[in-house]
Amino acid sequence: MSRARELVVIGGGAAGLSAARTARALGAHPVLVTEGPPGGDCTFTGCVPSKTLLAAAAGGEDFATAMRRVRAAVGRVAATEDEAALRAEGIEVMRGRAMFLSPDEVEVHGRVLSADRVVVATGSAPLVPDIPGLPDVAPLTSDTVFALRERPRSLVVLGGGAIGCELAQAFARLGSAVTVVEAAGRLLPSEDPEASAVIAARFADEGVVVRTAVKAVRATSDAGGVRLELTDGEHVRAERVLVAVGRRPNTAWLRTGAAGIDLDHTGAVVTTDRLATTSPSRVYAAGDVTGRYALTHAAHLMGRVAARNALARWDRVRLDDAVVPRVVFTDPEVAQVGVTEREAARTHPDARVAYLPMAEVDRAITDGRGDGFVRIITRPRRLLGHTGGGRVIGATVVGARAGELVHELALAMRTGMFAGRLAQTVHAYPTHAVAVQQAAAQFVGGHGGRVARPVEGLR
Repeated sequence: MSRARELVVIGGGAAGLSAARTARALGAHPVLVTEGPPGGDCTFTGCVPSKTLLAAAAGGEDFATAMRRVRAAVGRVAATEDEAALRAEGIEVMRGRAMFLSPDEVEVHGRVLSADRVVVATGSAPLVPDIPGLPDVAPLTSDTVFALRERPRSLVVLGGGAIGCELAQAFARLGSAVTVVEAAGRLLPSEDPEASAVIAARFADEGVVVRTAVKAVRATSDAGGVRLELTDGEHVRAERVLVAVGRRPNTAWLRTGAAGIDLDHTGAVVTTDRLATTSPSRVYAAGDVTGRYALTHAAHLMGRVAARNALARWDRVRLDDAVVPRVVFTDPEVAQVGVTEREAARTHPDARVAYLPMAEVDRAITDGRGDGFVRIITRPRRLLGHTGGGRVIGATVVGARAGELVHELALAMRTGMFAGRLAQTVHAYPTHAVAVQQAAAQFVGGHGGRVARPVEGLR
């Protein structure tokens, strides 16, 4: 039995790194247990390689050059969070798979750690659906696709969510013939329907074939590679198939029952609003393993909250996740913060909406990039009503710089800002950000003949 540790963090991805670094900043001496190299999915198989591949594809690079660029970017980022870097920060790193023996004991490859407090941050893994024949055709996932050495001549992507759409567009621009198969009635089913339509139109322009409202029911190999039978009786063929239908929490090997940790029906760790688990000991959880968000920045936030609460004697803080933006890094980008218009119609029927097509924004015109829009949603303030434009409760931005523009709107939500303040703030011209100012102006007098309208529930 080794000495008792102040904090054991299980998992070396975004949430685990955040938890360990937060603990160190609070004066604790954490040990980070990680099965793979620190950095996790985001660094090695997620954000870093996928955005690098997208940038390389957009720049017209060939596949071999693009993949070399991916490996270089991964290596550069990984060096800032590897074992040597973490030890220099005062964080002990232990490599291996951890499992609970009890609420306050963790075993790592036969070594038992006595843990006063634990943060579980084991992340998630790609979900591979139970489709007959699929395992036999060696499906790619986001965990394996970046190891490819040769570009597939053709590719079927199962799943039209964020990961599926990003990789579909990247491979199409790199020269693969790409087909996307999505079970829902549209691409990006979790996003604004109009955003889905913009991406579908762009995919059509770029030659990406989209099949929606169908599922794959069987996979077989043939001379050309893979043949997928669909629920509508048709089939698609490609050299390779990439599965991007979702993710599952990594909890199977943790022996959560030994620690008194409850899981939900998906296998995610059940947590309170302070990220405490059901364990009788001080066991907290953060990141994808909680099933809350599959977002790196959300994992960073949860890691900070979990570590602080695990180490606190009192005054534990709640997870304040009301304002967490998300971005789909297709071209154009799709960004969302707060509620969509459809959600606002249910929760705030007195809300108002400002809408501005990017085709009316001068910078988008100069760039020849008029596809997309800005939609801002506000609700009346108590006593003040819609004075000053009301309070921002949600926004959707679709455009070339949507992932950057959404943060101004997130800040407005975070600070309870009047929408009119966005309109009053001088924005440099000509920038994409002027679109936010012009849309916000619709709440306080209008812009270009457009004024804010009541929320509609059918969007």
